[in-house]
Amino acid sequence: MTTVLIADDQPLQRFGSRMLLESQDDMTVVGEAANGSEAVRMTAELHPDVVLMDIRMPGLDGIEATRRIAAAGDRTRILIVTTFDLDEYAYAGLRAGASGFLVKDAQPEELLSGIRAVATGDAVVAPSLTRRLLDAYVHHLPTDPSAEDLTQEDSRLASLTDREREILTVIGKGWTNTEIATRLHLAESTVKTHVGRILAKTGSRDRIQAVILAYDTKLVEPS
Repeated sequence: MTTVLIADDQPLQRFGSRMLLESQDDMTVVGEAANGSEAVRMTAELHPDVVLMDIRMPGLDGIEATRRIAAAGDRTRILIVTTFDLDEYAYAGLRAGASGFLVKDAQPEELLSGIRAVATGDAVVAPSLTRRLLDAYVHHLPTDPSAEDLTQEDSRLASLTDREREILTVIGKGWTNTEIATRLHLAESTVKTHVGRILAKTGSRDRIQAVILAYDTKLVEPS
C-alpha cells in the first residue's frame, strides 16, 4: 500500500486528490497539509511514501518544504504539482530534492502513475528533459541558502572511479542507460550497476538528483 500526504492550500484540490487516490486499491491518503510548514511536520510524523506537493502555498512554500523534507533524510519521495509545465519554480523544486513534477491539469491516470513511479524510486521527469529544463533555468533559479559549497560537492565526486565520473557526466547530459551502454561499449547490466553505485556514493536520491549534481559540480555546463 502506497501512503500519500497531500500538501495543497486549496481545499477543493485536496478533496479531489483524496477522492481519486482513495479510489485505488493500492493507495491511501494519510494526511492533508494546507501549507509547507504543515507538510514538513506531518511528513516527520507520518512518514508517507509520497508527498504530493503544491509549490505556491502561504508561509513556507513547496520548494522550501521539499528542501527540508529531503534534508531530513526520510525515505519519503516528493512529487511536485505545479500550475504551469514551464514554471521555473518546478525546477527549483527538483533541485531541492523532488523526484519529479506534474502539472495540475494532468489526467488522473498520469497522476496515479506518477505517484506509483516515485514511490518505487523512479523519477517522473525524464533525465533528458531535466537537462533541457536546467539549461533553460539554471541561471534564474532562486539561490539555495542551505546548498553545500562546491568544495563539498567535489568531495562527493572524489569517491567516484574514473569510469563512474564519466558515466555521471553523460547522465548529466541526459543519456539513457541504453545510450550509455551503446556509446561506451558496456553491457547494460554493467551500466545499471555503475549508476547504482554513483547514486549511493554521491547521496543522490534518484537519477534526477544525479543530473543536478552533474550541473552543480560543473561536470556539465548549460548548453
